[in-house]
Amino acid sequence: MDALPAQQHTALLERAMSKVPEVTVAFWVTKVLTTGMGETASDFLFQHLAPPIALGIGLVGLVVALVLQFRAHRYVPWIYWFAVAMVSVFGTMAADAAHVGAGIPYSASTAFFLVVLAVIFAGWYRSEKTLSIHSIYTRRRELFYWATVLATFALGTAAGDLTAKTMNMGYLPSAVAFGVVIAMPLVAHNWFRLNAIAAFWFAYVVTRPLGASFADWFAVPKKASGLGWGTGAITVVLTIVIVGLVYYLTKTAGVGRHSSSRRPDTF
Repeated sequence: MDALPAQQHTALLERAMSKVPEVTVAFWVTKVLTTGMGETASDFLFQHLAPPIALGIGLVGLVVALVLQFRAHRYVPWIYWFAVAMVSVFGTMAADAAHVGAGIPYSASTAFFLVVLAVIFAGWYRSEKTLSIHSIYTRRRELFYWATVLATFALGTAAGDLTAKTMNMGYLPSAVAFGVVIAMPLVAHNWFRLNAIAAFWFAYVVTRPLGASFADWFAVPKKASGLGWGTGAITVVLTIVIVGLVYYLTKTAGVGRHSSSRRPDTF
């Protein structure tokens, strides 16, 4: 009878030490918005600056954000989401640079980043025996986590461009398609017993092309099957909404984290 309380205590302690947020509706909404913001911000920088300068800005922002994240001793919402946003921007740049700069087809870059992600997962699991985001409380696990996040952004960017451009689906149909795909791991987890960690990372990858496709649809010119609102305007709007959500997450941080008794490997 004493085993269950001990397990719950361990789970709660791990959650309190974790440097990543609880997986809630607000988490998923913020994640999708950061993917869209990263897409349009990257496009805006490439449109108005020379590629080396744009890449330099993205890299500096990424380094600053990750330094802040690694120096923090606990989960701090604005630091964490700043890091996610900069990973989104730079991950988009990496995928776009591979296509535009090196001429690599989106099909090839999608396959490449898929392999990179698989290698990171294999190394992470071999080292830590878990891929759960609720156990990110050591430096090594945090390194694996952010390497995974960066790979998912690059993979999602390439996959989104593959469907929208190479397969000629367009941005809105691509967004709708990925909206259907992102529901698959939830259904598979709830009704077909898909492993919670696998379901989480499946959905996490799909948030990238989902958010980016919607953002592109709003931003790109009408002749490119978009609404033509501009990358700069969409970046500003998404940033404002993200800041509002991060403020909300800051005010509510710790409420679910310390009161939840769910196991650390749940979806």
